[in-house]
Amino acid sequence: MLSAFMLRRGGFTRRRPMSSEIKNCIPPDRNPRTPGIRLPAGSIDTHVHVFEDRYPLSPGRGYNPPQSSLADLEHLHDTLGVRRVVFTQPSVYGVDNTAIMDAVGALNAGSPGRARAVIACTLDISNQQLADFDAAGVRGVRLNTDNKGGMPLGMDQIPELVARIAPFGWHVEFLFPGRDILDLMPTFEALTVPMSIAHFAYQPATAGVSARGFQALVNLARTGNTWIKISGANRVSETDLPPYDDVKPMAEALIEAAPDRIMWGSDWPHPNKYVSNPNDGDLVNAFGDWVGDENMRRKIMVDTPAAFYRF
Repeated sequence: MLSAFMLRRGGFTRRRPMSSEIKNCIPPDRNPRTPGIRLPAGSIDTHVHVFEDRYPLSPGRGYNPPQSSLADLEHLHDTLGVRRVVFTQPSVYGVDNTAIMDAVGALNAGSPGRARAVIACTLDISNQQLADFDAAGVRGVRLNTDNKGGMPLGMDQIPELVARIAPFGWHVEFLFPGRDILDLMPTFEALTVPMSIAHFAYQPATAGVSARGFQALVNLARTGNTWIKISGANRVSETDLPPYDDVKPMAEALIEAAPDRIMWGSDWPHPNKYVSNPNDGDLVNAFGDWVGDENMRRKIMVDTPAAFYRF
C-alpha cells in the first residue's frame, strides 16, 4: 500500500512551483545506444531514479527533475542488457519514498526479486515501517549532503540511525561534495554497518589518483566495510563527454584496492544536470574499457551487487 511508504516531513506540493530559484534539469538522452560490449547475464544497475509528475516534490528541493518513467527505464535496460536494478531515493522527494517503492513493487510483481531500493528516512520511522520496507526490498538508507533536501538527519543522529537499521542488515549510502571526504572520514570510520559511496565520491579526474581525496576513497575501499559504485563517470570527467578515459585510472585503482566491493550504476536519468547528459550506451562502453576481464565484469555487475543488496 502506498501509505506504508509515505514518510512525509513537512508539506509537499502536487505541482512544481514556477520558481526562478529552482532550476529545471535537462532530460536524459531518450535514445540509448546499444553498447559495444555484452553485459553478463543478470547484470544489476545499482543506481537509478524515477521521476513522474504524479508524485509530489518536496518544496525544499534543489532542482526540478526531468520526467523519467519506469517504462523509460525498462527501455533503457533492455537496450543496455541490464536485468535487475536498485532504486536510490533522490533528494527532490525528501523522505517520501513512494515513487521508488511503487517502481520496486511494479518490477517485483512481474518478476520477483528484480528490484531493490535505498530510501531516505528520519528517526521517527517506526520499527514496523522498517520491517515493511525490508520485506518490500529496501536494503539501506541514503544520506545526501550534496543536494538540497537530501539530508533529513543531523550528522549527530547517524549513530542512532545505524542502531535502528543494523538488525535488518541494511547499509548507509553517502553522497557528498568531493571536497568534504577528508572531513567526513571520522564519520565513515565510526560506522558499524556497511556503507556505500557512489559516483567516485565526486573526486575529480583532473586531480589524479594520487590526490588526497581519491586516496582517502581508496583507503576506505580497502577497509572491508565500504562498497564503491563506479557510477557517474560523466560527473567526474574533465570533459563530461565520452569516452571518459580520464576516469579509467580511478576505476582501475578502486578495483585493484577492493575487487570484491566494486559495483556499477548508470545514475539514470542523470538528475541535477543542466548542459549535457550522457548516452547510457557510452557509459557501458566506458565500463567495458575499464574492465576487460569477463570474470571481473561479472563480479562487478552481478555477484557483488547481488550479495550486497540481497537479490
